[in-house]
Amino acid sequence: MYKLVAVDLDGTLLNPYGIVTENTKKAIKDTMEKGIDVILTSGRPIDSIKAIAKEIESKNYFIAGNGAIIYDIPKDEIIYEKFLSKEKVLEIIKICEENSIAYNVYTDQTIIANALKYNVLYYTKENLKKEESKKTKISIIENIYEYVKNLKETKFLKMTICDENKTVFQSIMRKLKQIEGIEILDVSHMSRKTIKQGTEEFTIEYYYTEITSQNVDKWNAIEYLIEQLGIKKEEVIAIGDNINDKKMIINAGLGITMQGSNPEIIEIADYITTSNNDDGVAKALEKFC
Repeated sequence: MYKLVAVDLDGTLLNPYGIVTENTKKAIKDTMEKGIDVILTSGRPIDSIKAIAKEIESKNYFIAGNGAIIYDIPKDEIIYEKFLSKEKVLEIIKICEENSIAYNVYTDQTIIANALKYNVLYYTKENLKKEESKKTKISIIENIYEYVKNLKETKFLKMTICDENKTVFQSIMRKLKQIEGIEILDVSHMSRKTIKQGTEEFTIEYYYTEITSQNVDKWNAIEYLIEQLGIKKEEVIAIGDNINDKKMIINAGLGITMQGSNPEIIEIADYITTSNNDDGVAKALEKFC
């Protein structure tokens, strides 16, 4: 009997337009009514996940920043945290600036960027469909280095690095890997997101990586949480689609991925459900819960 389902957001629970379908909401509700908790595990900041948790009526916990945070929803507080230091963030920003490559800084409250590009453009378009309280907070800052340098008591979840050119991206990856005390997600394929503008659709594609503090990942956070809850890892289902979901899919009692996911994730998953455009999470929950 499974007791907890950990679900990724982008590319998994959310369809290509950033929406949780009504069919998926019903499947989650039915699962929770059976006494199986459903928690969100994402690289997004707290407020962005909090809005989606409320939408699907997940009432206990969620994981933010790829495992940097476990958030207790009823208590409205962080119960587990592993953040990037400001010194590391500034070091990474300097490298990105010197090499003219796009980057974002994720804090516990907002995404800091200097332009609406790549993943930030996707979140901006997604925000257009949401009421103010449910929007992902984005701060457009011209001089991010100076802005971050002067921030007080800010918690840094992660950074993302993006570029359309594979050669440029691989070059920056080599430089980033020389920095000690950080975890760099090794993503080898392009991210693809669909944006709808009026009646037209267009796709944005880019290479990206995510940087967190050392030993931060979704599974480490899940492992901490289930130990507190007295749940065995064999009683956990993990559902995801990308490299940042790899450890939780390998280590959970049942690891599920989506059709069309990263090939490396498809190879290690116990089960492949339909895509996020075809209610894959709903179908997995109906089958196993």
